[in-house]
Parts: sequence; structure tokens; C-alpha cells
Amino acid sequence: MSGIAKNPSHSRTRSWWPIAVAILLVLFGIPIAVGGVYLIVLGGSWYYFPAGMGLLITAYFLMRRSEAALWVYLATFVITVAWAFWEAGLNGWAQVPRLVAPTVVLLLVLSTVPTLNQSSKKLRTIVTSITLAFFAVGGAVLAINTGIGSLSAQEAPSAPPQQDDAQSGGEPGQQSPAVPPVETTAMQSTYEPLETGADWPAYGGTHKAVRYSPLSEIDLDNVGKLEKIWEFRTGDLPQGEEAFGNQNTPIKVGNRLFICSALNKVTALDAATGTQFWTYDPEVSTDAIGYNATCRGLAYYKNPAAESTALCAARIVVQTLDARLISLDTETGQTCPDFGNEGVVNLLDGIGDTAPGFYSPTSPPTLVRNILVVGSQVSDGQTREAPSGVIRGYNAVTGELAWAWDMGKPDQSGAPPEGEIYTPGTPNVWTIASGDDELGLVYLPMGNSAVDYWGGDRSPEENTYSTAIVALNVETGKVAWHYQTVHYDVWDYDLGGQGSLVDFPTPNGPVPAIIMPSKQAQFYILNRATGEPLVNIEERAAPTGGVEPERLSPTQPFVTDFPNLLKPELKEADMWGATPIDQLWCRIQFRKAAYDGVYTPPTVDKPWIQFPGYNGGSDWGGIAIDPVNNIMIANYNNMPNYNQLVPREEVDRMGVLPITDPNYNPDAGSGSHGSINPQALTPYGIRVNAGWRVPLTGLLCKQPPYGGITAIDLNTRKVLWDRPFGSARKNGPFGIPSMLPVDIGTPNNGGGVVTASGLFFIAAATDDLIRAVDIKTGKEVWQETLPAGGQATPMVYEANGRQIVVINAGGHDFMETPIGDYFIAYALPKADN
Repeated sequence: MSGIAKNPSHSRTRSWWPIAVAILLVLFGIPIAVGGVYLIVLGGSWYYFPAGMGLLITAYFLMRRSEAALWVYLATFVITVAWAFWEAGLNGWAQVPRLVAPTVVLLLVLSTVPTLNQSSKKLRTIVTSITLAFFAVGGAVLAINTGIGSLSAQEAPSAPPQQDDAQSGGEPGQQSPAVPPVETTAMQSTYEPLETGADWPAYGGTHKAVRYSPLSEIDLDNVGKLEKIWEFRTGDLPQGEEAFGNQNTPIKVGNRLFICSALNKVTALDAATGTQFWTYDPEVSTDAIGYNATCRGLAYYKNPAAESTALCAARIVVQTLDARLISLDTETGQTCPDFGNEGVVNLLDGIGDTAPGFYSPTSPPTLVRNILVVGSQVSDGQTREAPSGVIRGYNAVTGELAWAWDMGKPDQSGAPPEGEIYTPGTPNVWTIASGDDELGLVYLPMGNSAVDYWGGDRSPEENTYSTAIVALNVETGKVAWHYQTVHYDVWDYDLGGQGSLVDFPTPNGPVPAIIMPSKQAQFYILNRATGEPLVNIEERAAPTGGVEPERLSPTQPFVTDFPNLLKPELKEADMWGATPIDQLWCRIQFRKAAYDGVYTPPTVDKPWIQFPGYNGGSDWGGIAIDPVNNIMIANYNNMPNYNQLVPREEVDRMGVLPITDPNYNPDAGSGSHGSINPQALTPYGIRVNAGWRVPLTGLLCKQPPYGGITAIDLNTRKVLWDRPFGSARKNGPFGIPSMLPVDIGTPNNGGGVVTASGLFFIAAATDDLIRAVDIKTGKEVWQETLPAGGQATPMVYEANGRQIVVINAGGHDFMETPIGDYFIAYALPKADN
């Protein structure tokens, strides 16, 4: 063949390339075909077996370099596209595992066409044109459904059919009668709680926890000009494998901003410049870290009976991880000598023997009148003999114990007698309470009894007050009223959010109310003086079965005439992944599990799906409310857990021990972040797959979104808007950030703050951004990248005539965001003030 030279490299490519593609298809085709058969046996989709066989047959013809490989895969691909749109419609995120990998395979098969026997130029042209057309249409669908289409309005859910056992107040005995408002003493009547505006005097703005600022300098027109004006670093960072996740919301009074580090160092800053005045270091050991190192907030108290220049006339109070209540002078940072023992109260008094980190307060005291009300975090899942969930009230001036509410000993109201301790294992309050000075009530979002997923030996008192809103008389510590939001809670649905106190609109006019968000994705709205529901709450039949069928409540309370965050029950088609293989794995896991919707009982013979998971719904970030326009903003999670009870013999065989055991080894899976918790002194341990993650890739089994944000009009009880919250920029398979600026809706922890100008400031998501949202439309109008995770609630105040937004970028180990020690302030440029 004169004048023509053969290209040896091209010949070698023709030789090995179709074989390489065929091997790849075999590696994918075998697990898809085999898994598809298993899924069919389990009663699932019939798609995967023929799809896997299509890959294997395509591979066979590729090895023979037959043009039939193209036709076989093209038929497989057309069937795949038809099935994908039939099952998931135009949902862009749902189509990712269904269509992305098959499309990549299509490109690979097309790339072998020149190497196949009897392939023609006309055939290659036709196939290429079809492929390009598919990409154009598919790309448009994905863009619309993962980006532009992320914002949607929703109507309030309609009330479900009435049931014979429905009642507005829960089961008999679940709500106690109200008591008259508490009388005030002379000292208390002169105490005037501060309000938001120039100041931000409490974790939730005030102890009413509305998270609203009347400031309006920063508005929709100029919010895009916000800039960082100062940054302060506490220096508190992990030195080893310690779990850190500071979630501090500072408080601001006068010209000072008070912040708290992960290990409870309290610092006073100039609120305008971030300049440090003083720092108090309580020298907390990392051994005291329970779930993680965090200091959510501080309490401020000004003594109305003290001279303004006296030491500790105004004071900051902090609860430390090692269970101390410390009172500090706001001017100097000195401990207050008249408070407790030289400024310190030992909160372990009456708790009994415990292990470091087991009883570990992370939230601030709640101040009602002159009483500091304190609870504590108690590490989950360790042992039935856990520290007591006792709630105590201390005099804000002297630190003396005013009362103790120990539900196991209702006749005692003080410290336990010599040689005794508070009742172990009772429900605790690990989050933040709210308070009403006028009514003299403190509102407790109760947790669960020790060990969350089995309740066979719980006392009647525990079954009454667990996962309930409890209003205590702040003068006596006696129960004024209570309302239980979950009966016989074996799902870890403890109330994590702080109740917000508002004047709730009703047909008969505004009523002082508490709005309590919940992990089970509902809002319980009650008259805060009496505990009577202001919305219709119906007792619906709940699933039965599991390991405690005789003890489970036959009904659970559902709010029916106010919007909730409950999403439709999961289906096999909702399973997700990066590829068809992990989506198939999730489908198999779905079919193998017990799932009867919300409140599916815990099981030991097979896993069970808990949806919503224990992170909500709503968690400790709570809600924010514009009280002028009666608009409520709530961010929420939308993820399941995949759990299974583990027989005691198996737990013991694995060496999973509670934190109190001398041989405790967190690497055996018994810590807060382990996959198995021991639940010692019960028949079962518990294996929890939080978020229901896929092995290897680390993605979640449920399709996005995993988190959202919504606005609800309290007047009309209608949803104004509801959209995914959090972008995909820091999320991806194998922990690799995708950097996609698309709202996928990520897990989120932390709340937000509303301003009078109609802005909602929030971080919370796993994309390490702080953003401002227009509360009327849900449109994001500003964002800024944080140097660490923003799993903390921001706050707003005024200093030197300038409105300032501050966020703690502390990160969160469980949320897998970068750990930091930053406090960052944003304001408009001075020229725009």
C-alpha cells in the first residue's frame, strides 16, 4: 500500500479499548444483576436485574468486537431512561443515580464504535445525534430541578380524618391543670429584663426566645454590601482526637459582647471593634467533654438591689462542661465572691458518682426573675443508671439552691438528704429553656429517660414527663402544667429546640403562647399560662409491634390545623446514591427493614427505619419569629436513621461498655459517635446509622433534599414558602467537596435571627456559609464564606450607631464541618451608615 503508513498506536488502541470497557461493564453488571435478583425476591423493583444483564451482554459483544454491543446497550439505555422518568419524573436530584452513570457508560460504549466490526459511518452519525439530543434535554431538566426549581410554595396540610380516640390534649393524665401566675417579691418586681435592639441580652435574644431584632439599618437594598469588620479567635481548638463543635451565640449588653469558647473560656469584647477586655479561663479538662466540646451560651443578670459600681452588680453566668456554675463580674471578669463558693457552684452535688463527660452541661442557664434555672446534657445510650435529669433553680445573687425538681421524688424540693442522690436516669433538659417573668414560669423542653430505645423499667413519672413541655413555677420548682409531645418515647425524639414565647393570633384575639418545635417535625402551640393547645392536636393511631408491643402507646399526638415539616412516608423509589449500585444497595436495605411510617417501633430481628431521624425535624436551633408581621421561620432536617436493637449477649461479646465502666473503650463503639451504644442494664444495645449512610461513598440513602427552610404565616396558618436549604459545595461522594453552588438541601444545625427589615440571617448548613434570606420570598440575598462550620445561631445588635451581625464559626465534628474558634462580625461600610 504505497503512500500510506499504518499507525501502530491506533491499532493497539483498537485492540485493548473495547476489552477494557467490557471489563468495566462486567464489574458493574454482576453486582447489579445479582443484587437485582435479591431485590426482586424482597419484593422490590424489577429494573435492576435486566439492567445488569444488559451490561453483561453488552460486555460479551464488546469482547467479540461485535456491533451488537452498541444495539444491546442502546436498548438498555432507552429502557433505563423510560424507567427513570416513570419512577421519578422530572426530579433532577432523583435522576442522578438513575441516569448519570448509565450516560457515562453510553459514552464509553460509543467510544468503542470505531473498533467494532462492521460499524458504519452512518450508524455512528445517527447514534451521536441521538446522544447529543438526550444530553441537551437531560441537562435542561437537571438544571431546572436542581437549581431554579428549588423554591416552592406549599399549602398548609389538610386535617386528617377524625378518629374515635381523638382528643385535643393527649392521653388522659398527659396534661396537668394550670396554676395561677406566680406572685412576685419586692426584689423581683424591680427587676426589668432587657430587650433586643441595641442589646442581645440572652441566647434567644431574650429568654422569650423569639430571635428577633427591631433593627433595620441592614435591609434588602444594602445587605449585599455587608463586610467583615472584625474577627476574634479564642484559641480553643482540639489538640488530638477530642470532639469539638462550639455552637455559641454571644450576648451583648451596653458596649460589651460576651462570648464563650468550646472549653468555657468567657471573654468580654468591645462590641464595636472586637477588642478584648478580659478573659476568664475555668480550666476545663478535655476529659469533661461529653458529646462534644461546646458552650451554647451565657446568662446575664443585673442585681437591682446593688450599687451600679459594686463588684458583680452585673454578672455573666456560665455552665461548664465539668458541671460548675460560675458567676463573673461583667467589668473585670472576676468571680463573684458572694455567689456559691467564691463564685462557683458545684452542680455535681447530689448527682452521685459519675464519669467525666457523662453529666456535662452545654447550654446556658435560663433566668426567670432572679432564679437561674439549670439542667444538663447526659450522654445518650450508656446505661440505665445514668445521672439524674434533675432541674434546679439557684438564686442569681447568692448561688443558693432555691429548689430542685426531681420527678422521682415529687415530695422533695431541695437537695437530697445526706447519703442520698437525685433519682438516676430521669429525663433531662440538655437544651435551652425559655421563661416568662410576668407569669413566673420557666418552660422546659424535656429529654428522654436514660437509654432512648427501650423503656421497660421506666417509672410512671418518667412516662409522664419524658419528651414533654413542662412549665415550672419558678418560685417553688413545682409543676404548673405539662404537655407531652410523644407518648412512651423510644425514638430519641427529645425536645431539642427552645420554645418561643409569642402572642399567638386566634379567632378570639392574641393569646400568650409557647411555640415548641420538635424533632418529629411538628409545632406544638400552647397557651403558656395554662398549657391548653391553641391548635387542634389529634391523637392518631400509631404503629405497633417491635420488642415492647404491650407498652407502646396506641396513639400519638399530631397537629392538624397548623403546617408541619413532616414529609411523605419513604418509598423504595426515594432511595439514592452516586450510582445505580449504591442506590440498589439502599433499596435492598429499605426492603429488609421494618418501616410503618413515623413512630415505627424499634426492632431486634431486623433493622427499622426512623423517619424523621433523631436530628429532626427541628433540633436545638429552634425557630425565629417576626412578631410584627407574625411570620415564623424554621430550618429543619429531612433525614432518616437506620437503626437496630442489639441483644445484650452480642453487645457484651463485642466489648461495648458504658462510660462508667473501668474498662470503657470508646473505640468499641460505645461512645456518643459510635455505631453501637451499650444501653447497659437493659436487654438491648442500639446500633444507629444516623442519616442512613451508604458504605464507602458516605452519601445518604435517601434522595435530597436533606434539609430545608420554611416561612409560615401565623395569622393565616399557611406556608409562605418552603425550599431546600444548603448548597452542595462542601458535599460529595467519598467526602470530596463537589463545589457545586446548587441548593441540594444539606443537614443543618443551628438557628437564625429575623430583623425588622425583613431579613433572616442563618448559617447552620454544612456548606460553611452565612447567608441572609428575604423572609417574604425565601430568596437568598447575601452570603459569605466562613472559615469553619457555622453550626451556631447568629445574633444582631447595635454598637456606636452601627448594626452588627455576629456568628461563631466553630464547626461541628458530628456534622463533619471544619472545626474553628472564630467569632466574626459583619456590618455595612461606614460610608453607608
